[in-house]
Amino acid sequence: MEARHSEPSPLGQDGSAEHAAARIISRMKMRHLEMLKRVGQHGSLTQVAREAGITQPAVTKTLAEIESLFGAPLFVRSGRGLAPTEMGRLAMLKANHMLHELHHWACEMEAVRKGRSARLLIGAVPYISGTLLTEAVTQLYERHNIVIAIKQATTDQLVQALCNHELDCVLGRASAVAGRDKLWHEVLYTQRPVLIGHLDLIKRLKGRRLDWRALAAINWILPSPETPVGAKMAELFTQAQVPVPLPIIETYAIDVMHGVLSKNDNVISVVPEDIARDMMRRGAVGILPWKMDWELPPLSLIRRVRHTPMDAEEKFSRILKRLCGHAQEC
Repeated sequence: MEARHSEPSPLGQDGSAEHAAARIISRMKMRHLEMLKRVGQHGSLTQVAREAGITQPAVTKTLAEIESLFGAPLFVRSGRGLAPTEMGRLAMLKANHMLHELHHWACEMEAVRKGRSARLLIGAVPYISGTLLTEAVTQLYERHNIVIAIKQATTDQLVQALCNHELDCVLGRASAVAGRDKLWHEVLYTQRPVLIGHLDLIKRLKGRRLDWRALAAINWILPSPETPVGAKMAELFTQAQVPVPLPIIETYAIDVMHGVLSKNDNVISVVPEDIARDMMRRGAVGILPWKMDWELPPLSLIRRVRHTPMDAEEKFSRILKRLCGHAQEC
C-alpha cells in the first residue's frame, strides 16, 4: 500500500514525539488494533475480510486509516498478500501487546469486581517442585486475596509468552534471559539432577557402578534434546561413546513420567531431585543410587522490566524467596 502524502507527518510540524503520541492516542481505535492483529495472522486481504466479516474495501480503508496515523506505509502489496514494512512489523507487535494487556486488564477488573485484590498470570516450567508452587500460590491467595492462572511449558516458550505480554511472570531457567534487555530475573534455587525408576529396578541395580553403556540398553523417558536436561543427557551419552538412546516417550510431563515409571521396572528417567522427591511421595518409584556431577541452570523468577512494579508480582516474589530460603536452610 502506498503512503498517503497528503497526510501530515505524525511527528507534527515541530517534529516532536509528544505530538506524534497525542495524535495516535486521540485517533487510534480498538478496530485498528484488531485489524493489525488479523493482518499479522493471515497476511491476506481476503482472509482478513472473511474473518472480520467485512468487505475487502472495508479492510483496505481501515489499513489506510492506520497508515494515516503513522504517516508511513506499513504494508506492501505483493502476489503473496500483504508484506509488512519495518514499521508494519513494529505496529503489529505493539498491537498484539496492547490487546493482551487489555484482555488481562479486563480479567483483573472482573476478579476485583468479584472481591479479589488482583489476578496474576504465571508461567511455570514442569520441573519446578509441585510442593513449592502449591504453597506459593496458596499463600498468595490466602494472604493477599490474589487469584492465579498458571501456564506450563518450556522456558523458551514461556519467556516468549512473557515478551508478548501474555504472562505477568515466569518460573523458569535463568539462562533464557540472556540477551533480553527488557527482562530481568531473580535466582530462586539450583537443582541437582537424579536418575529415577521403579523400586524393583533400583533393587536390581543396587551395588552397581554408573555405566552409561548399560543404561543405554534400558528404556528411557527423556525431555526434548532442546531442553537443558535433554541436551545434557545427550552430551553424557556422547562423551561415553554410547549412542544416545531413543526414548520410548519424549516428555517433561511429570504425571505421565510417574505413571509409566510406576508400572514398568525397565524404564528410567532423569529429573531434578526436588521433582523426584515429589514423585516418590506418590509411591512405586525411587532415586537410583548414583550422584550426578552437574547442575541445571538456576530456577528463577523472570519478569518484564516495568516503570512501576506490579504489586501482585512483588508479593509473589517475596513469598517465593522466603519459601526457597527456608527449603535451602532445611
